[in-house]
Amino acid sequence: MSPTFLLRRLCVAIPTLIGVGIVVFILLRVVPGDPIAMMIPSNATAADIANLRHVYGLDRSIPAQFAAWSWDLLRGDLGTSISLRQHVVGLILERLPATFELAGVALVIGLAGAFLLAFFGTLWSRRWPETVVDTIGGIGQAIPDFLWGLVFILILGVLVPVMPISGRIDPNIETSFHTQFYIVEALLTGQFTLLYDLLWHLALPAIALSLPLMAIISRVLKAALLDAMQQDYILLAQVRGFSRTRIILREALRNAVIPTLTLIGVQFNFLLGSTVLIERIFSYPGVGNMAIGAVLNRDLPLIQGLILTYAILFIAVNIIVDGGVVLLNPRLRHA
Repeated sequence: MSPTFLLRRLCVAIPTLIGVGIVVFILLRVVPGDPIAMMIPSNATAADIANLRHVYGLDRSIPAQFAAWSWDLLRGDLGTSISLRQHVVGLILERLPATFELAGVALVIGLAGAFLLAFFGTLWSRRWPETVVDTIGGIGQAIPDFLWGLVFILILGVLVPVMPISGRIDPNIETSFHTQFYIVEALLTGQFTLLYDLLWHLALPAIALSLPLMAIISRVLKAALLDAMQQDYILLAQVRGFSRTRIILREALRNAVIPTLTLIGVQFNFLLGSTVLIERIFSYPGVGNMAIGAVLNRDLPLIQGLILTYAILFIAVNIIVDGGVVLLNPRLRHA
């Protein structure tokens, strides 16, 4: 990934973030409702309300509020949450690792499942098992992730309660973490019993997130593999007596991955957005769950900070994916 490539992408990313910040700031100010009214007691006086509006800068004009918010943003200050009374940056940094772990595990499950479906669908092409593979992919794509989550809770949490359906870790386990990346820390420190409990709590929400992702990527990867299997170099490999499995894995796959990689980046962004509902359904303590609470409380500073965070994540994922495509396709390196 050349410095020129990164510079070009940053030149696009910075105006995009500025545009997102302006649009979000204005929209949140023109939407009906007063966030101060949600945090004051019923016996509050007009002076109390005016004082709170002054503290949060809501008594100034929208241009003045935007100028103050922009200046604070340049200094790395996203303000103070109205409902939680804590710095927004601290709240996001505290919850973001949990969302990263959820999205990361879901991505690994989704990619592994997509590869298996695409591989066997290609291996059994034009045979009856291909219909079974396509049916599995169709079911995964037809049902949204949040509905999968509700089904898992009903079956595995209520009817046959064999798996945890809320939280990030068993509350009865006494442990102290030095970071918010619980899974990574448990793995690095060799606490495998704790790691098992973390993954056990993460299993249902991660699988619910991964199923639609798995279905979409498997269909695209399978189509790319079948297209690659029609190329001349595949015929040469067949003439040399290579097995169909070896041809798929060693010849066709490396060319089929390139068009699939871009889709993975797009779908991973959708996956990050989907964590909002999944975290709420499973009471998972990530930024998605916090985002819904911020919207319900009309917590303007927290909502602005969360939207900017998601925008930065989406842009970063796109840059990484584009860089990966350039590395895998030499023809694009000098484009």
